[in-house]
Amino acid sequence: MVVDDIKQVAVIGAGTMGMGIADLLSRIGGYRVIMADTTEELVQRGMGNIENSLQKYFVDKGKISAQDKEAILGRIKTTTDMAEAASQSDFVIEAVFENLELKKKVFKELDETAPEHAILVSNTSNQSVTEMANATNRPDKVGGMHFFNPVAVMKLVEVVRAPLTSEETAKTIYDLSLKLGKEPVYCRDTYGFLANRAVRSRDDAVELVWAHIAPPEDIDKAVRLGYNRPMGPLELGDLTGTWGIWVSSEDDAIKELGFEKGRVHPLVRMMVRAGYTGGLGKKGIYDFWNEVLSKW
Repeated sequence: MVVDDIKQVAVIGAGTMGMGIADLLSRIGGYRVIMADTTEELVQRGMGNIENSLQKYFVDKGKISAQDKEAILGRIKTTTDMAEAASQSDFVIEAVFENLELKKKVFKELDETAPEHAILVSNTSNQSVTEMANATNRPDKVGGMHFFNPVAVMKLVEVVRAPLTSEETAKTIYDLSLKLGKEPVYCRDTYGFLANRAVRSRDDAVELVWAHIAPPEDIDKAVRLGYNRPMGPLELGDLTGTWGIWVSSEDDAIKELGFEKGRVHPLVRMMVRAGYTGGLGKKGIYDFWNEVLSKW
């Protein structure tokens, strides 16, 4: 299935992320949307939040008309029956509470009721997409589509590929993200994905490159867009020559911080030995990935 085949989308969960995604799908994508949650109170609260957001941030600021608002709301239907939502949709986005066992249960039920062609994705920020896919009989049609909060504002979407996610599925998720006005990046399924991992420390960012989770460019892009940073940790390291300094000061760092905290990542040690130290006019981790590691 390609993105042009998507006519209706189900959003499972009407909380902060679910209602933001439903709004985006209708307002930017022009899709028919079915938003589902466990009670009528929850789905009506979600719809109320969408309506309030449209009025405050779009109508009152002259970005859309009152008629546009009504059209956007009119494309969003609600239900407390998840099976009903899934059975009528070409694409399903799960946005329930961040609990893996709950998500696996949801994916099992979605698999049983969604059409065979439908793609099932999770908005999880850290749970295993691989395990969710394994709860279904269509792991090739399961992936991650991690939006950032607030959905209407944040540009990043992490497109998470589990081991059995097909190239066609991943591309459809990527293309849908573009259609919704987002800037997607591909990511292999790993805890925390790119932005949440790389923003924690330089070591985590380097490990993502070492493990071939994503290239340096996408890791930095995820940090910039996901956390509104001016630069990512890897491009900053290339600019300042951090890698050579890190290796040369390893003994001092171990002495002051202890072995584990002061240890230089093996990728950085390898880069520096090969002459990729970073710094003005010198090659760094971007070059090492493109010229060496991506082919190794």
